[in-house]
Amino acid sequence: MTLPQERFNFSAMPQREKLELPNGARLAVYLVVNVEQWDIEKPIAREYVSSPAGVKTVPNVPNWAWHEYGMRVGIWRMMESLKKRDIRAGAAMNAQVCEGMWEPVARGILDAGWDFMGHGYTQTAMHVVEDQQASITKSFEVLKAYSGKAPKGWLGPGLHETLDTLDYLANTGFKYVCDWPMDEHPVVMKTHSDNIMAMPYSFELSDLPMMVVHQHQSQVWLQRAIDQFDYLYQEGAKQPRIMCMSVHPYIMGTPHRIKYFEAVYDYMLKKKEVWFATPDEIYDWFKEK
Repeated sequence: MTLPQERFNFSAMPQREKLELPNGARLAVYLVVNVEQWDIEKPIAREYVSSPAGVKTVPNVPNWAWHEYGMRVGIWRMMESLKKRDIRAGAAMNAQVCEGMWEPVARGILDAGWDFMGHGYTQTAMHVVEDQQASITKSFEVLKAYSGKAPKGWLGPGLHETLDTLDYLANTGFKYVCDWPMDEHPVVMKTHSDNIMAMPYSFELSDLPMMVVHQHQSQVWLQRAIDQFDYLYQEGAKQPRIMCMSVHPYIMGTPHRIKYFEAVYDYMLKKKEVWFATPDEIYDWFKEK
């Protein structure tokens, strides 16, 4: 077990040297789309419609179907929206998506040129998998075989890790993680093998906690994303920053929400000195700086 203070040093933003983003950008923006596989024979990862009397039901048909909608409809709506705006995302994907009946989704993401990121083999927290190293290695190998290149990034299911997960990830070959939303710059973390990078991430701009857990309306997500962008853009004139948004096809891919997703990009794309990157591109830039 390795504690955080053994992996990285504390660093205050005002004490850092100025970062130099590509092409003089003051702000980098990247998107993570969570692509998950839910097993109807196990407890559902999350609920939108509560089970009767608070009882956990298996199978949980309505909530399983809620997720299934994202794979059948929502993800395709989002891919078309991003394609129109020449934006590529990182797909944090349960590796089993590449193997089963949802394989056409993985194929669509591959054709769109998105980054493949690890998101577990199935939608299961690392705390309860029988063998973390074996599960992470299987995720890595399946994504590598399917996409034709080794995945660099990892977003744990629910962002959750144990205090040993980073060692397993680095040992497998993952280069960066999004499970540590603690900064607006990349953070290099030590492991028992190679260093691994914590990618700047914000779960306060994730559609799942905002609209499902905290039950905000879509307009609130839109305004929060714009407010975050505006302030980081302002600060980025002196010290460049990195901004992340994280979305789910069964949430943001619905017809009543997609216009807010598009409105955020239409707003940001009007600004100069913004680097719309994939997470892999941000990692590659930081590695070479």
